[in-house]
Amino acid sequence: MSNEICDFEIMDINLQNKKIELIQWLSTLNDKFLIDKLMKLREKEKIDWWNKISAAEKKSIEKGIKDTDNGNLTSHSNVKKVYEKWL
Repeated sequence: MSNEICDFEIMDINLQNKKIELIQWLSTLNDKFLIDKLMKLREKEKIDWWNKISAAEKKSIEKGIKDTDNGNLTSHSNVKKVYEKWL
C-alpha cells in the first residue's frame, strides 16, 4: 500500500513539475500564432465532456452514482483480489 502511495506522490510531483515548466515556457513565448493556437486548445478543453459521451456511457455513470449514493460499493482491495489474475 505504501508503495502505491509513493508512486502516486511521484506522479503528482512529476505533474506539478510539468505544469511549472509549461508556465515558465509560456511566460517567455512571443509567437502570437502559437499563443492563439494554445488559447483555442484551452477553449476546446472547456467543452463539457458530458455532452461528448454516448447515452450508454451516461447511463453507466448515472448508475454508478446511484450505487454510490445507496452505499452499494466494493473496496479497492476486494476488487484487486477478484481481478488480480488478469492484472
